Amino acid sequence: MSFLNAALRPVFDLLLAPFAGLPPIVSLVMVSLVAAVFMLFVFKRTSNQAALADVKRRIHAGLFEIRLFNDDLRAILRAQNEILRTNVTYLRHSLAPMLWILPPLVLVMAQLQFHYGYEGLRPGATALLTVDLEPESVSAGVRPRARLDLPPGLHADSGEVWIPAESQLAWRLLPESEGDFQIGVAVDGAEAVTKSVRVTDRAVRLSPVRVDRGFLSQLIYPAEPPLPPDSPIRAIHLAYPDREVSVLGYGMHWMIPFFVLSIAFAFALRGWMKVTI
Repeated sequence: MSFLNAALRPVFDLLLAPFAGLPPIVSLVMVSLVAAVFMLFVFKRTSNQAALADVKRRIHAGLFEIRLFNDDLRAILRAQNEILRTNVTYLRHSLAPMLWILPPLVLVMAQLQFHYGYEGLRPGATALLTVDLEPESVSAGVRPRARLDLPPGLHADSGEVWIPAESQLAWRLLPESEGDFQIGVAVDGAEAVTKSVRVTDRAVRLSPVRVDRGFLSQLIYPAEPPLPPDSPIRAIHLAYPDREVSVLGYGMHWMIPFFVLSIAFAFALRGWMKVTI
């Protein structure tokens, strides 16, 4: 999974870089359009288009029958039963293409979350940095020895805080200037582990947490390479603010316009691409 993420990260960075300085909704429109074209193409190639067209005709016939015989209860019930059975058939024909569409769509959404889901840090505004340690690497009642390496442009606004119940270390970072930084964290003499920090107002890839090499961890948090397997550090968190995408003056989570626009584009383009959905 980490190999796949390493391949996808630069692709999304490159494709979204021209839009980084624009409002996020601008690039979301383009991403939704591409996603709609992809979904239509895969749906057309992996579904039985003739069977789907026949199913839709039968559903329309049932609706027309209800409207035509609206004073005949028996005919209405018969038509409703036929529509329900036909809808089950429609879902069965749609299952195979959805199995082809959903896995790549999940990977795409995981990448997009870290371009649109968070805002970069700002100079002069503090952010919490927390380091989760492997419980077995911490001796009971002994405070671990930790070192935080900060480049110029970042400094710690407070000393380290040790939370024994959580096996967690915490610092408060204060950015002094915009830029891309790498910080280092070393615990009990082990080799330092790095974490990216981005201080910017642009819509770029941000990594709120660097996690282990587990499949699920890498699926959910693909924005940064996994931690070394022999590190006493389990995860490094940086508290980036959540981002809301402005749509007609209303702030909302980026997934809402993404799904709405993708569905709208899919229905608008289905005739041009000759796809029955």
